[in-house]
Amino acid sequence: MMKPIGPVARRTTLLAFLAAGIFVPAAPTMASATFDACAAEAASQYEVGYESTGRETWDINTATAIEACKKALEAEPDSSQLKGWLARAYFADGNYEDAVPLFEEAAEGDSVVAQAIFGDMLITGDGVDVDMERGAEFLKRGAEAGFALAQNSLGLSYDFAEGVEQDYNEAARWYRAAAEQGMPKAQSNLGLMYQDGLGVPQDYVAAAAWFQLAVDAGDVSAHVNLGKLIQDGLGQKSDPKRAAELYKVAADEGDMYGQNNLAFLYENGEGVKQDLKKAAELYELAAEQGMALAKHNLALLYEDGRGVTQDYNRAIKLYREAAEGGEMRAAVNLGLLYMDGTGTDVDYAEALKWTKMAADQGQPIGLNNMGHIYENGLGVPVDEAKAKDYYEQSAAQGYDLAIDNLARLNEATSGSGSTSGKTKTK
Repeated sequence: MMKPIGPVARRTTLLAFLAAGIFVPAAPTMASATFDACAAEAASQYEVGYESTGRETWDINTATAIEACKKALEAEPDSSQLKGWLARAYFADGNYEDAVPLFEEAAEGDSVVAQAIFGDMLITGDGVDVDMERGAEFLKRGAEAGFALAQNSLGLSYDFAEGVEQDYNEAARWYRAAAEQGMPKAQSNLGLMYQDGLGVPQDYVAAAAWFQLAVDAGDVSAHVNLGKLIQDGLGQKSDPKRAAELYKVAADEGDMYGQNNLAFLYENGEGVKQDLKKAAELYELAAEQGMALAKHNLALLYEDGRGVTQDYNRAIKLYREAAEGGEMRAAVNLGLLYMDGTGTDVDYAEALKWTKMAADQGQPIGLNNMGHIYENGLGVPVDEAKAKDYYEQSAAQGYDLAIDNLARLNEATSGSGSTSGKTKTK
């Protein structure tokens, strides 16, 4: 997110599968000078025949490519391949008005570039109305033609049920097809499948091998993925210093996951000298990009005054944003601030709102704290049955405080003087 067969053994299997099951179109055998000029500027390196000359979308010189491809298309107006390349140049230039109709025409033809990019656009709604099923159909055509970009995107579609039914086996299959062609993003995605055991047997060694291939090719997200594997010691000895080095590469490229993870190491002095100020700066960078977890982590620093001047108002704001972004640990902590009146007035209605949000998502500390609310009647009528139910749900996840609270309720309610416990979460 893997043990039997490593990536080297599977590579032979895949190549045999590709030869038997996926049609790979031949490169053009005869092309005009204008066709070649367009290809030199706008072809993808994953197209057959253009492996050494093709380029990434962001590496296109758009002005030169548009001029060359317009001239080529004037000479060969029925060429789907030229339409796809010109559309790609417009797309790279941010000109969706001219790119979209050309992409659609080319995708309906045999342009694998158009099938991959236009398919993605339909799935994400980037410049067009969302039509995931149609987008997935274009991706299938490009993938079955052997185009790595379409294969990786089709893998994502199966991975996240976008336009097709979720199927991790198919996701892993298409990631592998693209990864075997040297596509770094696909290599990183396949590594995640091995890491989480989705569509393939869980194998941390294989995951690390695929991540390393992507890292060697400069893929930023792979640096984060490999770093986390190494930090957690999955399939190898934990090496926080190496993890920090990998995270720093990603962080320096502006990757919010790399920034957040490197900040965590600075906060805790793992693999680097502890530096709370540096941790706060990195969390801030990730939070500015909208990362909910980074907002939660930064809020913890502001609440406790570590690496920053203590500021409950900022902590509350960050917790709220993080909770609204899906980080349930932030919802737990925000609920506690309102419950205890820390940095704000006591507000049991707000405490219930945020704590329940976390509990409804199965967050164990949120479940425990809901038990505390009902056991003690904090803004609600005392209800020991509800309290017990919440404690049971939390205890079932192994949360120690909930286990203690549940044991106390089960022993008796004879007035021993003990009270329920509540905690915040990091």
